[in-house]
Amino acid sequence: MNDPLSSIGRVSAGKPSSRGQRPVAELSIGQYLIKRLQDYGIGDCFGIPGDYILHFYSMLEQSPIRTIGCTREDCAGFAADAYARIRGMGALCVTYCVGGLSVCNSVAGAFAEKSPVVMLTGSPGLRERVNNPLLHHKVRDFSTQREVFEKLCIAAVELDDPLIAFSEIDRVLDACYRYKRPVYIDLPRDMVDVVPSVTHAYKRPASLYNTEALEEAVKEAIERLNAAKRPVIIAGVEIHRFGLQDLVLRLAEEASIPIAATILGKSVIDETHPLYIGLYEGAMGREDVTKYVEESDCVLLLGAFMTDINLGIYTAQLEVKNCIYATSEQLQISFHQFPNVPLGDFLERLIDGRATPAKRPIPEGLHLKRPEPLVIESGRPLEISRMIQRINTQLDEHTIVIADIGDALFSSSELVIRDRTDFLSPAYYTSMGFSVPATLGACVAKPDDRIFTIVGDGAFQMTGQEMATLVRHRHNPILLVLDNHGYGTERFLQSGSWNYNEIPSWKYWKLPEVYGGGRGHYVQNEGEFDRALTEAWEDRTQLHLIHAKLVENDASQTLLRLAQRLGQRV
Repeated sequence: MNDPLSSIGRVSAGKPSSRGQRPVAELSIGQYLIKRLQDYGIGDCFGIPGDYILHFYSMLEQSPIRTIGCTREDCAGFAADAYARIRGMGALCVTYCVGGLSVCNSVAGAFAEKSPVVMLTGSPGLRERVNNPLLHHKVRDFSTQREVFEKLCIAAVELDDPLIAFSEIDRVLDACYRYKRPVYIDLPRDMVDVVPSVTHAYKRPASLYNTEALEEAVKEAIERLNAAKRPVIIAGVEIHRFGLQDLVLRLAEEASIPIAATILGKSVIDETHPLYIGLYEGAMGREDVTKYVEESDCVLLLGAFMTDINLGIYTAQLEVKNCIYATSEQLQISFHQFPNVPLGDFLERLIDGRATPAKRPIPEGLHLKRPEPLVIESGRPLEISRMIQRINTQLDEHTIVIADIGDALFSSSELVIRDRTDFLSPAYYTSMGFSVPATLGACVAKPDDRIFTIVGDGAFQMTGQEMATLVRHRHNPILLVLDNHGYGTERFLQSGSWNYNEIPSWKYWKLPEVYGGGRGHYVQNEGEFDRALTEAWEDRTQLHLIHAKLVENDASQTLLRLAQRLGQRV
């Protein structure tokens, strides 16, 4: 992502420099907002227009930022989320209430998983609000939508005062960039063309930084590492979000510390790296990885959210006294707290400290190697674990894997990702329907990469219509739809035959014909799946949808372990 401070020479950038502040040229509020979005590397904006945002949409249309129209507002939110995970920041633009409130779930997921999405919305003009008229889309008060998103975003603003509009835009975008959380910007439609009468210069807010706490934390961490006989690193999603992969890898290589990842942080490094041992998921994960991590006498938890899924539904056995827990929001070593220590600075100082823990061997069977080709049994019915084995041999360093919730996620945790930050899934917030619109976001963000998406039929029926946008823009992903006629994960969480887990049966492979482009495949056995996957992979000219009919009651081992633990709570 572009450094938002690197464009100081641009007119209207309003950025600080060592030579002082550069005033903004005469720009309207709408124009300034567009310029500042560009400063943060946002080149595309997802959404659906409506009358309260139409004028700003026209302004976007005339700018270098490309608008991508989606089929639903929540789909636009998921697309912007995926775009942000890949490019560093994303944006969506919707109208007032009927559009804004429709995107609540997508924005909530972005907040939960630290994805920096800018939500832009239009609203009734300030002059229209006199005497509190009953305007269309209004819910209760004119402030209702803003108040909702104040709960879902790290920062929110309604640009209703020209005197502070530019500084408020700066404040909110800076919060998005710094905290990697979504933000909300409401632009009343009669404010789009308003040119503020004051001179403005950008001033980045001062961040809290405790030098003494940093020094003490690094000293204690180095001492613990030097005394460690069985150290391990668990790398989490913040290492992705803050672009700290190189630092973590350098720390691991220089100190020879093995690395595991959380499921939300999967693909934090190339998973064929000699120091990588796999995903740590408590009792949900591979027994050998779990044992290796939990036997450690010094666990560096770096940028990891300690969620129930990451902890294997609270089956993880990590003793606090053995942990160094560092995120963007807190730093704790054993029972000691160190306030206001930036994660990146902490990692850099750890590297400079040249810790020398004991070199811990990695058992031969633990390290993930490039998978062996699956021996195809042509007439064998489809089982998800064997399909994953076949997919594994197809992946390369230019493939981005997107997994929806359910066994699409749990089975794909067994995939070996060849390059870092190339696995996307809402593995904490777990919102079904993420994957197909996220595929659109990924295709726009990295058009030259191969996008491979795994989605269950239940999730596909929620947001699969975003396939139409993929076809419209001539993108060429591969969508693998797992057909088990319903919500498979929930069937394993509660025993018995429950009709509410069943869904209508669709002929998914015929949808490319409906949407006017792409190729569909219907497969029921390994031979058919192998041929369809090979054909799809070799054809970069169009979208491919593979409708895979699974064996009845099939499930990955990860899902079965999850169901055993979570089912007790359900």
